[in-house]
Amino acid sequence: MQKRELGKQGGGSGGSGTPAAKRGRPFGSTNSNLAAAAAADAAAPSSLLGPSLQVHSTFADQNNKRIVLALQSGLKSELTWALNTLTLLSFKEKDEVRKDATPLAKIPGLLDALLQVIDDWRDITLPKELIKTPRTRSLGVNSIVTGFGNEFKALGSNDVPHSNIGSVSEASVQKKSTKCQPSEWWLAEDGLFNLDDEGRAEKQQCAVAASNILRNFSFMPENEVIMGQHRHCLETIFQCMEDHITEDEELVTNCLETIVNLAPLLDLRIFSSSKPSYIKITEKRAVQAIMGILGSSVKAWHCAAAELLGRVIINPDNEPFLLPSAPQIYKRLVDLLSLQAVDAQAAAVGALYNLAEVNMDCRLKLASERWAVDRLLKVIRAPHPVPEVCRKAAMILESLVSEPQNRPLLLAYENAFAEILFSDGKYSDTFARILFELTSKPNSKVATARGIWGM
Repeated sequence: MQKRELGKQGGGSGGSGTPAAKRGRPFGSTNSNLAAAAAADAAAPSSLLGPSLQVHSTFADQNNKRIVLALQSGLKSELTWALNTLTLLSFKEKDEVRKDATPLAKIPGLLDALLQVIDDWRDITLPKELIKTPRTRSLGVNSIVTGFGNEFKALGSNDVPHSNIGSVSEASVQKKSTKCQPSEWWLAEDGLFNLDDEGRAEKQQCAVAASNILRNFSFMPENEVIMGQHRHCLETIFQCMEDHITEDEELVTNCLETIVNLAPLLDLRIFSSSKPSYIKITEKRAVQAIMGILGSSVKAWHCAAAELLGRVIINPDNEPFLLPSAPQIYKRLVDLLSLQAVDAQAAAVGALYNLAEVNMDCRLKLASERWAVDRLLKVIRAPHPVPEVCRKAAMILESLVSEPQNRPLLLAYENAFAEILFSDGKYSDTFARILFELTSKPNSKVATARGIWGM
């Protein structure tokens, strides 16, 4: 629990003192990189810096109502202006001249207006062929009036009813099928005001731009509390993640990075709270959305999902919703350890580090997961280019060996632990404690024999 408390203070960094860096932040945005960033900027000549568009600090104050009204209007020109303006106001380079990026609190109603832009796209996002399929009706096919509302397909508004409707020539049927009668408009699937392909593409671009603005806002500490406690915002994000197979890839990526930034403040109980709900996302659906992204083959997505799990589990209130899926989570995270991508390994180790600190059951299940110990040792032996990842992998092994039930499983790796102890001085203290736990507290006849005879 002590390590978990440290993890909470560190924003999900797994026990480190400095807060976890936001995903996608420019180099030097965290405290640990300020000195390196200052040295790099001093060495770089000003002629190498690209142009930047300066926005006056009072622009948002003077135009806040216009920005919100432009988003709510739905007019193409106004919507484009508002999205472009907010993109500039929400993004800030590390050494930009303007003092601060615009926080959400400065513009009342802005978050709801941005979410409405995404919801407008979500309402029409499914392809038409997936929404409704034509139904074949054979009852009363030769009757003038079928009772199913199909009489307008057999009779035009100016046609005279006749009994031999079944003998209509093929040419006349094709002619009628190519030209829709005015009386059929109200029965057609496509209404008068439905968007064409160009209109759908514009709605999609606006939704992606709005999600990018939300992503930029999530990097600002002053916005984290507002967004993390906004149920509509979280529901929209998780719904996009839930439909990651059919949804726009950039929109899903922006939502993922946003929720990873908000993860230290995320409480899944908000989905069952008394706050007004717009999409009816439940805690179970939210966890299933994360699991779907975790199982994705897209590297950026499953890495973000692993990092998200590692940050969300820090909050003890989220444990009842995540632990039922623990076996699937362990299996997938261990699979990520086998990948050659170092960022996937780092995300998996970070998540496993926090999961191993939850309770005894988590440590028992992780130790019994096939290849878990082998792949953690592989990360340390390789070694991983980030020393912190290797340190966390060693700490995971130390957590596993602290449970007496795990020691018979880990005794098989005693030689590997001893080899790392004598060959790598960085983690010698950790592996010395692991070997001490294995040999000084025997809990079975096998362990006793190994300790006495050196088997």
